[in-house]
Amino acid sequence: MRRMNKKVVLGGILGGVVLTLLTGFIEAPSMMGATNYGYPFVWLTQYIIAPEYFPWHVHPVRIVLDVIVWSIIVALVLYVFFRKKK
Repeated sequence: MRRMNKKVVLGGILGGVVLTLLTGFIEAPSMMGATNYGYPFVWLTQYIIAPEYFPWHVHPVRIVLDVIVWSIIVALVLYVFFRKKK
């Protein structure tokens, strides 16, 4: 694998994780009694009405899908950036 490809892949993964965690601050439309966070997939839910114990719930499959989506987007941006730089 060429050096540029390693930078693109590693940067894409790191950027995808960071952007996914930052989307945890974006409130998504939600049902009554809960507040949802995450974009493009809702991966974090805060139950407001009668939470039994801990009111936060992380949806593991959705957070992995979110990381994948953001990693692809960041990797494409980095690929174009490094390609233009040559």
